[in-house]
Amino acid sequence: MAYLKIIDKGKGVNRLFIGGVHGKEGLTTIKALKKIKDEDVSYGKLVIHNCDESPYLSTLDPFYYQSEVGKEVLSLIDYYKPTFYVEAHCYNKKNFPKLTSTNRMNEKGVPPLIELEKGVLVGSASPSIRTNIFRKEDVCITLEMPCNPTQESLNICLDVLRIFAASRTREEIENSIKELYPKQLQTAIKYAKEFFGKYPPF
Repeated sequence: MAYLKIIDKGKGVNRLFIGGVHGKEGLTTIKALKKIKDEDVSYGKLVIHNCDESPYLSTLDPFYYQSEVGKEVLSLIDYYKPTFYVEAHCYNKKNFPKLTSTNRMNEKGVPPLIELEKGVLVGSASPSIRTNIFRKEDVCITLEMPCNPTQESLNICLDVLRIFAASRTREEIENSIKELYPKQLQTAIKYAKEFFGKYPPF
């Protein structure tokens, strides 16, 4: 399940894709991450890392980043200093209502995830790292697909990953997402302003 690939196309933006950061999610996330090819990156660097199985602890838990895998995530971010960061997850379909509930802010202290389509969800990375480690101009997202995804769901995840892999700037990412999912982008901007204040949309 552990997997590491570095695609280096010279100077430019640093990107980091991490999957399987808790539990057995890596069995699913690796299906998407391994499909990213060298030709998907034309500029800068992309580091792809899928973690080994680990005890399940939510990234929203204040103790997560003190765990072994949490420290591994922090170490990767510190070493590669990505401008674009995608944290890939999978979820049990029965949890879809909780993840997308408008009450999630009250229940978990974070905005609901937004469905792109076919059960693929997007939201900000954990506030613990978004506000404390990354710069406000960085783009940091959580990308969730159903565990044991359909080919359609997997393809949608890959579309998003490839946008991040190919883009050189935040504007390029936002324009590409807007073209595919304009309503979802507007919702993401709304949630970000409500939660992060002056922080950019993702």
